[in-house]
Amino acid sequence: MSLLDDPGLFGRQWAAGYDRPGNPDPEPAAAFLAGLAGDGPALELAIGSGRVALPLAAHGVPVEGIEASPEMVELLREKPGGESLPVVVGDMADVAVNGAYPLVYLVFNTLFNLTVPGRQEDCFRNVARVLAPGGRFVIEAFVPDEAKFATEEREVQVHDVTEDSVTVRMHRYDREAQTFLRQTLTFTGNGVQLRPFGMRYQWPEQIDGFAEAAGLRLEARYADWDRSLFTVESRSHISVYRKD
Repeated sequence: MSLLDDPGLFGRQWAAGYDRPGNPDPEPAAAFLAGLAGDGPALELAIGSGRVALPLAAHGVPVEGIEASPEMVELLREKPGGESLPVVVGDMADVAVNGAYPLVYLVFNTLFNLTVPGRQEDCFRNVARVLAPGGRFVIEAFVPDEAKFATEEREVQVHDVTEDSVTVRMHRYDREAQTFLRQTLTFTGNGVQLRPFGMRYQWPEQIDGFAEAAGLRLEARYADWDRSLFTVESRSHISVYRKD
């Protein structure tokens, strides 16, 4: 099994610095989701440290979560209100809860963290299983940059240079498999730290195919949480799938 197949890998490596300045403002997402959740409860896959779940709960929506990383759940529990949110520790693709939910959501490109072939499809099937009739599954994801992925196989970025350390980030793309491997290397006087991360990216129409196969239909697609028009120039999408 590849190291990247471990659903808890991201949290173990990044939880300590996850709640850093620069993460997206969660309020537009919370407001959007609150408009779909009704009386709830809403289920967040990969709830993490509660970046979106806690603002959504502040809108009066009961929120539950699934998270593969105990380290991320610990961050959530340390925040006001985080101790009261029900969270199942497990792989988000399994959706190991019982429905029926009026809303399930998965934000911040995290669908693509499921790198094992077939697991993204498993996620859709299991979400469909726990959705109430008329319930919605909301996905936030980037639109792959076709030009970049078509021309680049490797990319190197220098992220930080101090007197004590250097952090370099490298990417390797596999266009046929629609995957990339990102390796973050931090060099210090004590040695080298490696933090690998991978994604299996999909175009919106491919995600639509997963939804259709699971019995969900695309109800709406926007360029952002403010419901801006989605066009061929959009670099991200908010897609709303409905279970009829």
